[in-house]
Amino acid sequence: MNDDVARPGQEEADRADPAYPVNAASEPEPGLTMYAAGEANAAYPARYWHALDDGRIQCDLCPRDCRLRDGQRGFCFVRMRQGDQLVLATYGRSSGFCIDPIEKKPLNHFYPGSSVLSFGTAGCNLGCKFCQNWDISKSREMDRLMDQASPTDIARVATEWGCRSVAFTYNDPVIFTEYAVDVARACHEQGLRTVAVTAGYINEEGRHDLFAQMDAANVDLKGFTDDFYRQLTGARLQPVLDTLVYLWHETEVWLEITTLLIPGYNDSDAELREMFRWVRTELGPNVPHHVTAFHPDHRMRDVPPTPLSTLVRARHIALEQGLHYVYTGNVDYREGEVTSCASCGASVIERDRYSILRYRLDAHGRCARCGTPLPGRFAAAAGDFGPRRIPITIGG
Repeated sequence: MNDDVARPGQEEADRADPAYPVNAASEPEPGLTMYAAGEANAAYPARYWHALDDGRIQCDLCPRDCRLRDGQRGFCFVRMRQGDQLVLATYGRSSGFCIDPIEKKPLNHFYPGSSVLSFGTAGCNLGCKFCQNWDISKSREMDRLMDQASPTDIARVATEWGCRSVAFTYNDPVIFTEYAVDVARACHEQGLRTVAVTAGYINEEGRHDLFAQMDAANVDLKGFTDDFYRQLTGARLQPVLDTLVYLWHETEVWLEITTLLIPGYNDSDAELREMFRWVRTELGPNVPHHVTAFHPDHRMRDVPPTPLSTLVRARHIALEQGLHYVYTGNVDYREGEVTSCASCGASVIERDRYSILRYRLDAHGRCARCGTPLPGRFAAAAGDFGPRRIPITIGG
């Protein structure tokens, strides 16, 4: 994920391996994959599945198409077969709540300077060897999800704290789509916006239902070869590209993209040029693209951190390919934080990481110098939440 916290899974050393079957499921394990006596009452009936002729159930939410016998969990670890149905084990349970700046998601063209109530659950349907949030995302301890909250509780608390939006992040909301959709509906009833931070690895039906309730999304485009996806995430590239095209062309969801650049893996000039050319051709020049620095973590601790020069180079390639809004992340590089008008070149938003230094847009989100609209969602004035991070508790 491109935010900072995400996923319990199964045999973590094996499931990111490209040789591991895409539709692999965990075997029942006493005390772990089978519900304990009071745990079953907390399970939430899941959608997006069908029965197979051989007696198994297939989860249809994401392209893994996990096929499950009774008591087995899917790759994500949180969608499980219980009897003759699929259940979601994490509905109403969170790994924590925190109020963040919206720029941390990262979203630079979605109500700059505003605060967002962020939360996640557990699990992930990717097996990234470079996961920056592995302490949560790879944990198998479901009792970490101690913070419980109903959709209405989350919307109420976000309103009380003055947040403009609620973000589904830390782990991928795809795997808790049922919960995310219910929370989003409750938020919209309170006038709040909703944000998905996701890898975009989802099938058509779930994609429609999840993003119908989202106002913005930051999608991780982790690399631009199928080999990269298979070897480092255990997934495939094409479903992610399908999600990006769907979001930009078929919804009103505001979209931004993030690519974490890993030295020697996805940072060559040729791959970057191909990726940015695809974005320009298929989505157009106005989708903000964040290129961010990798730090050694999880199963890639022997890989060096991404140098600033790589991000600067990637940004220049993106601009050369015709993208208008390219940002650098996880580094101190002021030029990579500025939003400039694509028409007159004026700096319309200047940032210092999560703080807005200057905001030169009018009440309609247009450049104060030439009047050209800036793509995105903007208020008459920038927020002043700044770099604060406020952990909070919801529920008992």
